[in-house]
Amino acid sequence: MIVIRNDKRISRLRLISQITSFLGFGALMAGLALIFISDNPQVFVLQLGALLIGWILSQIGIYLAHQYVRKPRPDEVLDEAVRKSAKNGRFYHFILPAPHVLLLPSGIIVFVAKYQTGKIRAEGDKWKQSGLGLRRFFGQANLGNPTKEAESSVAAVASFINKHAPEVEEVPIAAMIVFTTKGESELDFKKSNIPAMHYTKVKGYMKQHKRKDLLPENVYSGIRAAFDAQAVKVGADVEDAVSAN
Repeated sequence: MIVIRNDKRISRLRLISQITSFLGFGALMAGLALIFISDNPQVFVLQLGALLIGWILSQIGIYLAHQYVRKPRPDEVLDEAVRKSAKNGRFYHFILPAPHVLLLPSGIIVFVAKYQTGKIRAEGDKWKQSGLGLRRFFGQANLGNPTKEAESSVAAVASFINKHAPEVEEVPIAAMIVFTTKGESELDFKKSNIPAMHYTKVKGYMKQHKRKDLLPENVYSGIRAAFDAQAVKVGADVEDAVSAN
């Protein structure tokens, strides 16, 4: 499996994560300090504003840190999860309209990576997360709706192909929602509309649902050329892409 990664974006957002986390912590500390160092009658309003700004910046920093700072990063976990069942694949990270896109000779899989913990359940396209306590507000970004994210990502990749490889009339694009956290969680995805699982289950799922029909050579080549051209455009080194076999 060939891994093509936008390292420039990762480095840039890693730095932004560190800066926003630092500024957020500073704003929170400033909000607390205002009580003791100011006799301004409007100090409560100033304090509330500082705490709100600090919380927002901290949440942005936390989200970016989980994506681009923490080790292993979600893209690295996905590489490990699929490499043995996608030996002929090309995995594009932070290159295309969807963050994680795997091109196989049989089609495309768009991955939505999630790192949230707690009790997480999916029913159809509805998601529920519980068992977090104060972690809901500090230390973990909101789960959101992974199903909607997956659907939007598939549509974005399809639109990209239509624009950059117009000769490709139809290509199967599947989606998978993968939780990459190694900590303990209670996950119940049996009723999810889109395949969702912990990263340790990905290998078995892909082997079980492997498509036998291959794309026509001209279709595969057209998609690969469009994806590789986008990789070059964003500054990724396609020629020196890392083999993850």
